[in-house]
Amino acid sequence: MGEAPVRVELLGPAAALALLPALVEVYRAAFGAPPACEGEQEVARFRDESLPRHAGRADFALAVARPPDPARGVLGFAYAYTGRRGQYWSDMVAAALPAEVTAEWVGGHTEVVELAVHPDAQRRGVGRALLETLLAASPNDRALLSTHREDSPARRLYLATGWVPLGDVGDGTVFGRVLRRRA
Repeated sequence: MGEAPVRVELLGPAAALALLPALVEVYRAAFGAPPACEGEQEVARFRDESLPRHAGRADFALAVARPPDPARGVLGFAYAYTGRRGQYWSDMVAAALPAEVTAEWVGGHTEVVELAVHPDAQRRGVGRALLETLLAASPNDRALLSTHREDSPARRLYLATGWVPLGDVGDGTVFGRVLRRRA
């Protein structure tokens, strides 16, 4: 499949929160959470807790992909912020990975929290465009994210775009990517 023509823009916290209803619909479609099922609790957690809390973190940015005709909605999104020790995920990673890995990677890193692409737009370069736009704007020299251990399109995307597995945490694998060399 060829890459779909998309517009990717970077948004700050206020604009991201204003777009929340459209982001929720993409999240629901991408992660297969139909109404009235257990997955809907994850959608509600994303909508009511995760995104609003994360939007208040340092260097929060959301990349959003739209078709050339913006009236057609949102195709996908990714967001990140600067991760620090003392935050839940950063501390969980630091406790699980070897000390030399955490010393190099955890704290002052770009933490990619979500990458969601509507199923109608998957496998067309949208996820890659979102990720690259988000990382290009990062103020940090390292980035971290996690995904499930088993083979998946997301895992293959990360491996194909320069991410390296750093270790397993819970049921997932933490990946790191050098964004620029340290001085």
